Amino acid sequence: MEKFDRKVPYNDLPLLPPKADIETKQILRKTISAGRALAQLNGTILNLPNPTLFLDTIYLLEAKASSEVENIITTNDELYKSLVTDRKIENSATKEVLSYKEALWLGLEELKTKPFITTNLCVKIVQCIKQNNASIRNTPGTTLSNTQGEVIYTPPSGEQIIREKLANLEKFINEDETIDPLIKMAILHYQFEAIHPFSDGNGRTGRILLLLYLKISGLLDTPAIYLSEYVIKNKAEYYRCLRDVTEKNEWEDYILYMLDMIEVTANKGLKRLNKITVAMEETATEIKKKLPKVYSKELTEILFRLPYTKRQHLIDENIGNLKTVGNYLIALEENGFLKSEKVGKEKLYLNQRLLKILENKE
Repeated sequence: MEKFDRKVPYNDLPLLPPKADIETKQILRKTISAGRALAQLNGTILNLPNPTLFLDTIYLLEAKASSEVENIITTNDELYKSLVTDRKIENSATKEVLSYKEALWLGLEELKTKPFITTNLCVKIVQCIKQNNASIRNTPGTTLSNTQGEVIYTPPSGEQIIREKLANLEKFINEDETIDPLIKMAILHYQFEAIHPFSDGNGRTGRILLLLYLKISGLLDTPAIYLSEYVIKNKAEYYRCLRDVTEKNEWEDYILYMLDMIEVTANKGLKRLNKITVAMEETATEIKKKLPKVYSKELTEILFRLPYTKRQHLIDENIGNLKTVGNYLIALEENGFLKSEKVGKEKLYLNQRLLKILENKE
């Protein structure tokens, strides 16, 4: 293999599938345990009375963490409030995170009519993340540098070459069925990051593609999984593994890293989901006991959809008119279920129990 030059556009990026042993004993063993963890999570989500109930919160956590990988930092509290208030969002980091969440939903909606990952879908996702008309890179000079400013990678250059690499990636994702889906997921992620097709937003688009792939491959019917947290905690290892594939054609460590990400994240997601479900059931029982006239299954679900709620949310779900839902929220606060907070002209109600579970860094 020729010595790799970090400063030269990697137009020789090999096409897929890789010419390497991507099914070593260790990889196959890890594929089994990662697949088992995913299947458990999938089963639990499918058995929920309302499988989509926690999606907004999970996608918000994923959006925050994925943006944090790119050093776009905002707080959970600010995000949750921004999602439910009507005021204009001033914080640019919060805007970017909410755009990421919107892009993820967009991707999932697109899969309903066309269950394939395509170049066009990638373009739609990055445009949603960046809130502009971004398309495939066509200006030369793109390089990736480390924190010291040293060039560590120069992606392929020239729109035609980038499109050819993406066409090969598209074919590999949608047509090659000889490789285990979890191993394939790791390979497609590397290739997308190495092609680096956009001027900005590649990392976030690449992480959305992981979730979309879990969906179309049938590994997770509802991709309620929060992968980027693992990358944040193991960031140096992530970039080292990517570089080793590029510079030495060493795939094993990288694929094992990605499989471990799936396994750890699925197990953690399962725990979090179980905690939220238990908290919701206990809260429902307590409301029924203390405030039988206020209680309804629908009301409890609204309180656990996102940490903050407001009167309009209850009205939208036909819980009651403005006066009725106002009285319900006051009663819930008086009995310790919620805590109100004024944000601008609006009054928001915080479910502290849910926030505590979501903020848990264990």
